[in-house]
Amino acid sequence: MIPAALAEQAGVLVIGLEVPPLYRSARGVYPAVFRAFSRDLMHAMQRGFFEFTRVQTPARPEHYQMLGRRRVVQAVRESDLALAELGASFDFLLAVTPVNSDSAWKEFCEHDYKCTPVLRYRMLDIDPELGKRTLYALPLERLEDPVLAQLLRDKRRELDRQLGLLDDRDTPRFLHGSMQLYGGVEDDLLEQAHAILAGVPAATREAGPRCDAEGFRVRAEAELEYYRAQHPALATTVQVRDDLTSVMVSHGDLLIPSRLDLAEFRIDALLAHEIGIHVVTYANGRAQPLRVLSAGLANYESLQEGLAMFAEHLVGGLDGERLRLIAARVVAVRRLVEGASFPDVFAELVDRHHFSPRVAFTITLRVFRGGGLTKDAIYLRGLVQLLAHLRGGHPLDALLVGKIAFEQVALVDELLRREILHPPLLRPRWLDTPRTVDRLARASAGLRVIDLMEAA
Repeated sequence: MIPAALAEQAGVLVIGLEVPPLYRSARGVYPAVFRAFSRDLMHAMQRGFFEFTRVQTPARPEHYQMLGRRRVVQAVRESDLALAELGASFDFLLAVTPVNSDSAWKEFCEHDYKCTPVLRYRMLDIDPELGKRTLYALPLERLEDPVLAQLLRDKRRELDRQLGLLDDRDTPRFLHGSMQLYGGVEDDLLEQAHAILAGVPAATREAGPRCDAEGFRVRAEAELEYYRAQHPALATTVQVRDDLTSVMVSHGDLLIPSRLDLAEFRIDALLAHEIGIHVVTYANGRAQPLRVLSAGLANYESLQEGLAMFAEHLVGGLDGERLRLIAARVVAVRRLVEGASFPDVFAELVDRHHFSPRVAFTITLRVFRGGGLTKDAIYLRGLVQLLAHLRGGHPLDALLVGKIAFEQVALVDELLRREILHPPLLRPRWLDTPRTVDRLARASAGLRVIDLMEAA
């Protein structure tokens, strides 16, 4: 500290800051209070420095957060790497996806749709208890940057819950853990789902050209070549597999079920969904200093699926049948949480909402897998949240820096201003076409989910 006499002689104004130790307890500190207080104090000081710089110096920083620290210290890098490696050591969705869906459907038919089919899963090659030991050996309480510490703590909590779900797979405990991770179905979301199912007629599309697994693989490889021209290090592979029922991206790789039977008009939409969002944000996350941006920050899936569904709309592939499907998933999750049985949910989808038996079975199977997975409500929820985000005048670009959640957008914006994170490396191919720009402008002006089909 500058001595008072020297400061006076040099014309330096010395300002002291006294911080009340309200975070202290008789046994040390209140951890939650200390973390919140540190974050608020940091922002308050940044605001003060920002005003001083703006008024008293020729510098003109655009935002007070630009004055924050711009270095990722070794402790953060080590913790980030450990979390990313643990997350990459298992694939949660594959682990809770049945490997016997075809035989389960035959069993269900043989019993006249009256029994709950027996589902079988992949063997686990990770011990959830040892994974949790690794998680909580990380000294995240020592990280000094409140924003980075919060993101990593939230990711640790999510991995903890995923590991717990793997331990509870195919038991009654699984549903309760799933609700902790993904939530249930709130009343207003259920209301929107029912509005879609009532307002959008069941599919009457005439039979048209179809695409099989090999045809889709060829199109996907061509799409990836476009991105490799911008980023030669893109390591995404395309795999056709016998143990899947739907297309998915896992750890940056595109997985295609060998029995894929896709309407040709849906190819562009599915490419925009899986590659234009899931692969692109994985690659963008891999290019960031924080590895968890590629694995996904905590609760990232709602924003990811909202973006992916919106991408389907922008390329003209979000038709009524697709909207009805994501609405039906919401209804099925709500009925699961309310205690309905597998046959009851199936019957409601067929009798009340007019889905074919095979489609209704697939929806029900996805919701009841593992012991009750509420994840499928996030597609409609994420789309609703994304439209609200666009109505607020926010751009899409910041949402593409990696796999992030809606509640983390402000934190990611801060890290971008501090130059800890970089702008997205890849931009989705479809985002700058004239048709896309027009549809994006209309959505930003204010559209409901059901309007996306009508505006297609």
